[in-house]
Amino acid sequence: MSKLKVATTSLAGCFGCHTSFLDIDERLFTLLDLVEFNRTPLTDIKHCAPSDLGLIEGGICNAENVHVLREFRRNCKVIVALGACAVTGGLPAQRNHLDLGACLTEVYLTERGMAHGLIPNDPELPLPLDKVHPLHEVVRVDYFLPGCPPSADAIWAFLTDFVAGREPRLDYGLIKYD
Repeated sequence: MSKLKVATTSLAGCFGCHTSFLDIDERLFTLLDLVEFNRTPLTDIKHCAPSDLGLIEGGICNAENVHVLREFRRNCKVIVALGACAVTGGLPAQRNHLDLGACLTEVYLTERGMAHGLIPNDPELPLPLDKVHPLHEVVRVDYFLPGCPPSADAIWAFLTDFVAGREPRLDYGLIKYD
């Protein structure tokens, strides 16, 4: 039996969902018997190969996030929005009520700092979007796993159901909306 191929990425967020994923602790060894990771910041693989499952944390705040998300949608049979930022935009979306130009001016031009009075404008920097978006506003999402972050047990329950070919279901106690 071939292993399921899994890809993960972190977009605009804090990396807390990947940390929660690592908190499944020794169960990771069981998981590694069942899946193969195609792309993940945990292994520093940068491109998403064809995969059965894509776990994506973080919202969409810049052009690079859009590119990575669309690459995942093209290459993953199933996409999971993992955590509050992926599901709703989360904490990064708190800037959505502000004007992006005003934010950049405040950060780079109002106070003295390393920017030398200039708003960074380099081709190496991803173009910021006016708003932070949840994943489903850019691509189709198959599953939503809420929480900030979802617990290790919730991630484990989802993954074990998915790997076993069962429709993933989480008991009420495993779902967090904070």
